[in-house]
Amino acid sequence: REPISSFGHRPTSKKRRKSRTAFTNHQIFELEKRFLYQKYLSPADRDHIAQQLGLSNAQVITWFQNRRAKLKRDLEEMKADVESLKKLPPHTLEKLVSMPEVGGGEEDEEAVGRGCSPTSQGLYPQSPRGSSMERTTDEFSEEEEIEVDV
Repeated sequence: REPISSFGHRPTSKKRRKSRTAFTNHQIFELEKRFLYQKYLSPADRDHIAQQLGLSNAQVITWFQNRRAKLKRDLEEMKADVESLKKLPPHTLEKLVSMPEVGGGEEDEEAVGRGCSPTSQGLYPQSPRGSSMERTTDEFSEEEEIEVDV
């Protein structure tokens, strides 16, 4: 890494970093769908997905690497949450269990009745418009953008 000068600018570098890839909703949907049942891709699968979605092999590789890292972070966070809940006194846990869920409408009850859905697994945030799995670009936050290094 290069130091930042006193004016907050980095000196010009000979080696430019590739800009962030903006995946389309369709590309993300297809990549997430594959990730649900296949965390690691064979070279043939990778080639097929890259061609199908109009991405480079490197973009697919990096997307899967980043997605596995995100899954690992999420699992570690859930483990930490469980551990912190275990430390709570029983009466506090009872209060938490008896609290109504936030935004628990028909849509949430249907998802629970069906079991696992991408929204119930936390893959897509619940949209106020309904349970559509496709998202518009304004529904993405800065934190959700997927960085692709090539």
